[in-house]
Parts: sequence; structure tokens; C-alpha cells
Amino acid sequence: MNKFQIRTHYKTLRKELSEEQIEDFSLKIANQLLLLPIWNHEFYHIFLSITEHKEVNTDYILNILSGKDKNIIISKSDFSTREMSHFLLTDSTKIKKNEWNIPEPINGISINVEQIDVVFVPLLAFDKTGHRIGYGKGFYDKFLNNCKPETIKIGLSFFESIKQITNVFESDVRMDYCVTPKTIYEF
Repeated sequence: MNKFQIRTHYKTLRKELSEEQIEDFSLKIANQLLLLPIWNHEFYHIFLSITEHKEVNTDYILNILSGKDKNIIISKSDFSTREMSHFLLTDSTKIKKNEWNIPEPINGISINVEQIDVVFVPLLAFDKTGHRIGYGKGFYDKFLNNCKPETIKIGLSFFESIKQITNVFESDVRMDYCVTPKTIYEF
């Protein structure tokens, strides 16, 4: 299947998930993450879930990061440049949904992309080689291409891997891991 077909199929599958399934799967994904050898770093980038898109609920991961006293980084998207700016999440950070229902910081301490050690990446689907399909706007590929080479990239998915994404571009960034409720994939 090509990216368009995969994107359409997995958006449909996600729409069929109940709120209870999303919560159950999200908790299982967070518990799977505890098994990864990633917890000796300082700066962890995480997306804030778009509930309208039935994304993985990252609140569980945020709780883990807070409990481990990690620096949590969140982003704000600029749709005119397709760039993301990054901010430290603190108790005083104010979050507001933008016009696409993406929860974003409206203030905060700016963080340079080179400081980020681990990135939790949203996706719709992924294949057995670590390529992912997102929403197709290219924000994360652009962001991940600007990260330092040793930055650990972890996709979060409700669904298991597909065999292959056929139309991968050179600018598409592969994940190091992908975590589902049942499986940890290492690439």
C-alpha cells in the first residue's frame, strides 16, 4: 500500500476505537515504554494528544516523565513554514488548542532542538523497517531531520506494523523504536 491508502485506512481504524480502548491501549503503551533503555537522558520531547483524532493519550507518559524528574519538551507548529518551535513544559506553561485542535504552549522557555535526547513521535502507521506515516504535513520529518543523530525516535501506535510502506522519501526519518500495546519494535 502507498502512503495515501495507508493513511486513509488507519484513520478509519482509529475512528472505530472507543474511548475505553484508547485509554487501555495508551496505558499499555506507557507501560511498554518503561521496558526501553531510554531513561538515562535529560530532555524528552512529547506530543500533546489531539483527542479529536483519537491519538495515543500521552498523559500516562507525561506522568512517567514527571515522576522520573525529566525535562519535558512540547512544541508549537507554524503552518506557514511547517516548522516546530520547542518549549520546556513547566507548571506555569499555558496550553491552548490551535485551530486544528493541536494543544500547544502559548508561552514558555524556548529549547534548542539539539538539546533533545528522546522524541515520542505520533503516527498513523509504521512498517517493519521503522518508516512511519503521519498526517502528511511533514512537520515531524523536518523536526527529526534537525535533531542530533543520536536522538532516540520512538513511534507510538495503537496498531501493529505493516509489512512495507512503498513510497518512502529520502527525507522520511526512520524510528529507532515503535511501541504498541502488545509489542516493542526495534529498528
